[in-house]
Amino acid sequence: MKRLGCILCTLSLLGLVLSGCWDRHELNDLAITVGVGFDKSGDEYLVTAQIVNPNEVASKKGAGYSTPITTLSATGISTLEAARKLTTSAPRKLFASHLRIIVIGEELAREGVSKVLDGITRDHEVRSDFYIIVARGTTAAKVLQILTPIERIPANKMFKTLETSEKAWAPTVSVRIDQFITNLSEPTTEAVLTGIRIEGDPEKGKSKSSLAETKPIANLQYTGLALFKQDKLIDWLNEDESKGYNYIMGNVRSTMGHLECPKGGTLTVEIIRSKSKVKGQVKNGKPEINVHLMLEENISEVQCEIDLLDPDTIHEIEKIAVSSLKKVMTSAINKAKENKADIFGFGELIEDASPTAWTKLKRDWQNEFAELQVNFSIDLHIRRPGTTNNSIILRPKEE
Repeated sequence: MKRLGCILCTLSLLGLVLSGCWDRHELNDLAITVGVGFDKSGDEYLVTAQIVNPNEVASKKGAGYSTPITTLSATGISTLEAARKLTTSAPRKLFASHLRIIVIGEELAREGVSKVLDGITRDHEVRSDFYIIVARGTTAAKVLQILTPIERIPANKMFKTLETSEKAWAPTVSVRIDQFITNLSEPTTEAVLTGIRIEGDPEKGKSKSSLAETKPIANLQYTGLALFKQDKLIDWLNEDESKGYNYIMGNVRSTMGHLECPKGGTLTVEIIRSKSKVKGQVKNGKPEINVHLMLEENISEVQCEIDLLDPDTIHEIEKIAVSSLKKVMTSAINKAKENKADIFGFGELIEDASPTAWTKLKRDWQNEFAELQVNFSIDLHIRRPGTTNNSIILRPKEE
């Protein structure tokens, strides 16, 4: 009897632990939210949710009577209040565990984003594997309403496009929310986010008929980096400045760029490897940063008269490429200095190099950063000229 009592007690305890999925959510009761946008609406916040239409996505051909997504918006004093208010127009519970993108309107970004992001970071249902971007020159609501070709769900399109372009094109960078929050919390380091804009007619871009064109009436395109100071957007980096930022930070995996040929014309090079080493030092009480960049390139396209079989010519092209890289990196640093925003984390490198000197420098790091000496050293090699030696359009001169 004693043994039987122990077994019954054990089974009772297991029954409490293995009580089933008490907090489960049926799929039919959920509205899968893949994109969220935040904007200002007077003194309140406007929250826009991009929700997947299951009938359109589940089948290969789709039901055909609606768009792949629906966007719902609501306003509130806080973002979570506005999000809860969305339930008054959504027939299902909003489920954000599959969130792919967060879009912040430019107006809100310039006022500050810390209050907006606070609720998202506290929500236990929201994972941190999505990207955060800024709507450039428009609102987040308008961005989330644009329908996209190829990828039927716009939030997935924005997510995958950002990942693809970061791997193959230098001016963009993908930033997850935890990384962005970390940068905002650093007292001397500032943050950047990739910007997105609407190309074409945003009103017609909301209509399903816009996808019937071979060229979309409206399209979403990433452009430039948003430069933050504390939690406020204060400026934009253009394409060259964004490239320079990513070269310094070691974010460039592969990209293309053109160079001016010695005798006129251009040639295109492909970056196949890139590595950045950045170190800080203090000389005579003055902070300095040393950026060492190592690159390997291939020649991809030639539109000029040039002899690629001559080693001296290759060496000359390498010198031109080094000069071009220094120019774009300097432009990025100058833009950051103008705004007194250390988006590179140089202050942390100075602290690592000389903690004693840093205790004095950090008190006025904004102004110290604006006068910071940055030295460049670039080790660049052209590995392959391509399968064709010179331009295919050049004819041999007649004798």
